[in-house]
Amino acid sequence: MAHPTPDRTPWWAWTWPTLAWVILTIRFFAGSSGIVTAAAAFVLIATVFAAVHHAEVVAHRVGEPFGTLVLAIAVTVIEVALIVSIMITGGPDKAGLARDTVFAAVMLVCNGIVGLCLLAGGVRHREQGFQLQGANAALAVLMALTTLSLVLPNFTTSVPGPAFSTSQLIFAGVVSLVLYVSFLFVQTIRHRDFFLPEEGAGEETTAPLPSNTTALISVGLLLVALLAVVALAKALTPTLETIIGALGAPKSVVGITIAALVLLPEGLAAFRAARANRLQTSMNLALGSALASIGLTIPTVAAVSILLAKPLMLGLNAMEEVLLVLTLLISVVTLGTGRTTVLQGIVHLVIFAAFLFLAIFP
Repeated sequence: MAHPTPDRTPWWAWTWPTLAWVILTIRFFAGSSGIVTAAAAFVLIATVFAAVHHAEVVAHRVGEPFGTLVLAIAVTVIEVALIVSIMITGGPDKAGLARDTVFAAVMLVCNGIVGLCLLAGGVRHREQGFQLQGANAALAVLMALTTLSLVLPNFTTSVPGPAFSTSQLIFAGVVSLVLYVSFLFVQTIRHRDFFLPEEGAGEETTAPLPSNTTALISVGLLLVALLAVVALAKALTPTLETIIGALGAPKSVVGITIAALVLLPEGLAAFRAARANRLQTSMNLALGSALASIGLTIPTVAAVSILLAKPLMLGLNAMEEVLLVLTLLISVVTLGTGRTTVLQGIVHLVIFAAFLFLAIFP
């Protein structure tokens, strides 16, 4: 990721979160008009980038692989909070929102972001390398998480699919959390070297570290920005659903839009890293966010579903299962050598294009 200038907080990094709360206050007291809604949408995107800046400051201060982990978890917190808030206030028609958003996040990360990074890095640097052990570890956990959470509900018999029974939902939430925490243990403690850039791999020189004071300020502003993003996104969701309904698009497009929104800053950070010949950082960001998206979302929505008696549908349809299997197989092949070129990027982007096309025209 691009290292921010140490000991300096840009004006926009605190201005946008502040404006976000101002607009939320105006919306609360004056209601939503066309101008207020448009302003909220603009400030929402700007606040997302402000949140990413603060996450990058904190990430740079703590170093790799903790740095990319900070950004991945920060982005996932936005996603989970948004899904849960919509689940709590929504009706039975929101039962598939968590599934649609998590599946969209996996497809966006593994095909969209990874494909774009491999293509951009390959165009600029011809061939790039990364730690094969780290990628293999991430893909193994990703395969287990997606299969147990998104495919298995279609084949259980206690209750009609694509849902789990209460006991099955508890099991799915627990094993998802166990898998993700185990991955974090391997990534940050036991085999941290698997996720660090190889010596002489073309990584850029590390910029000076920000001070502890700057990092603490960024931690506070990051929390403020994340809360503002969740509140704004929640406020804009009815407008988004109305627009999607007017266009005649399937309801799953709402999940895709939410996933795209929360992954936009992380995708940009991964893209910048790949262009700067820091593919290891790029892969840590991409694969780490896919794992966090499932490993943290499934336990949370499972708990909300059980405690509040909210319906939850997790099983993918047949077409989505085929796209998921294809994505995982291609990921194993393209990332299985530790070296990448533009071809791998093109393959992933074609699968991503197929996912988007079939989501709109199933």
